[in-house]
Amino acid sequence: METNNEISALFTLIDDPDEEVFGLVSNKIVDYGKNIIPNLEHLWETTPNEEIQTRIELLIHRLHFTDLTEDYRQWNISGHHDMMLGAMLACKFQYPDISTTPVMQEIEKVRRNIWLELNNYLTPLEQINIVTSILYSYYGLKGGETNYKEPGEFLLNKTLEAKRGNQISNGILYLILCELLDIPVRAINIPKQFIIAYFKPGYSEENLPNPIHKIEFFIDATSGQVFTQDDVDSYFKRIAVPPVGSYFKPQSNKQVIQQLLEEFGKCFDNDKDKYKQVELMELVKLLD
Repeated sequence: METNNEISALFTLIDDPDEEVFGLVSNKIVDYGKNIIPNLEHLWETTPNEEIQTRIELLIHRLHFTDLTEDYRQWNISGHHDMMLGAMLACKFQYPDISTTPVMQEIEKVRRNIWLELNNYLTPLEQINIVTSILYSYYGLKGGETNYKEPGEFLLNKTLEAKRGNQISNGILYLILCELLDIPVRAINIPKQFIIAYFKPGYSEENLPNPIHKIEFFIDATSGQVFTQDDVDSYFKRIAVPPVGSYFKPQSNKQVIQQLLEEFGKCFDNDKDKYKQVELMELVKLLD
């Protein structure tokens, strides 16, 4: 009963014009944890004042973000950084109540269609042609230029829902499917691109300063198009950057999710949403 009285007292102070008072009240409310969210939602529904509604929305967002930070902390210290889980946590930033089951079912449907076409006698290029054909032709995935005005195109759930993403979200879907199918592809760190490389057996992140000779070919995840080493060399000449070995090292799942969060953060580069960009950069640093 005392707790309810304290919550009610705090709620009456949400409209306090003094920012310092509101800051203290906010911190107290956030300390209650996500169990207080239904109370805040009820308050939002019964409050006609839009400014107070905005404050309540920010409080609910803060509570969800606190929860998400803990989820990413747990993911970071886990032994295997599961790519699908890392990408689904990014979806929770915008859609905190998202159910992972429909996303996993959709990915499993695509994985199964690819798996039925694969066999042990295929060359690497034939394997990738099957993945690309099922994902982009049969399933109908489309890709476009990275557009920071479309935050949904960075998120796995929205990419699957619309069957359209940018090079990062399409790339992450491609990597998830290949990981599930034991196809040795990894993202590499080519400037201003999200490129996937098919690695030959026996490459090692630790002892290869330049693993370029362990790469069979490259894949543009926007469309699934395959590139040769010559194509990549031409790109480096065009941007006047020397193609040093570090650009061809396989990225870990953690590095890929960091890149996703950083790029996703650029969607909120305006005064109204700047706090979201700051929060996403906090998550990037958390994963260092």
